[in-house]
Amino acid sequence: MDVTLHLAQRPEADELLGRSPLAALVGMLLDQQVPMEWAFAGPYTIARRLGGDDLDAHEIAAYEPEAFAALLSEKPAVHRYPGSMAKRIQQLCQYLVEHYEGDAAKVWEGAESGAELFGRLKELPGFGAQKAQIFLALLGKQLGVRPKGWREAAGSYGEANSYRSVADITGPDSLTKVRAHKQEMKAAAKAAAGTTAKAAAKAATEGSKGSKSSKGAAKTSGE
Repeated sequence: MDVTLHLAQRPEADELLGRSPLAALVGMLLDQQVPMEWAFAGPYTIARRLGGDDLDAHEIAAYEPEAFAALLSEKPAVHRYPGSMAKRIQQLCQYLVEHYEGDAAKVWEGAESGAELFGRLKELPGFGAQKAQIFLALLGKQLGVRPKGWREAAGSYGEANSYRSVADITGPDSLTKVRAHKQEMKAAAKAAAGTTAKAAAKAATEGSKGSKSSKGAAKTSGE
């Protein structure tokens, strides 16, 4: 694995992501509740603070938890929630040590189908279905890992010529398109939530009116 990525938007951080499978996984793990560039610059920051030029799953897995959390919390912090993310990173590395001898690349090496690879990624601590599909799409679109059926397994994130996620970012222009897509999705979700809330309020109001009408009818009948 030796490619050029443009996720951290910092040459030295992107260089690490392009040659280190573990750095790429950790960056994907960090990519939540913070800007993408912040998340994917995290692996480089962690490596530098550990005194190396790459991440080592064995080292991180065995690191004293409070000390590792403190390392991620140093200014500038690696994440908005450095303590909780430090725990997740260690859980990920411990899983890799237990199941893949600490070699992150083995998660996708030997996977005979997109479905199998999706299953492996989904089992990683901190990786739900959506994150697994996005990383699967990144592997296929930019890292040359393309087992049979990988696009289908990645869902909409695997579509060609799309701008849905980090898997589609190859430079400033595509970054702008991906951000625009995410804003559209947020706006649509907000509108849908508003419509649902209004419908629920209307149903509750009508139900209340119906209840009052029933009580009135019952009272008249009783008289």
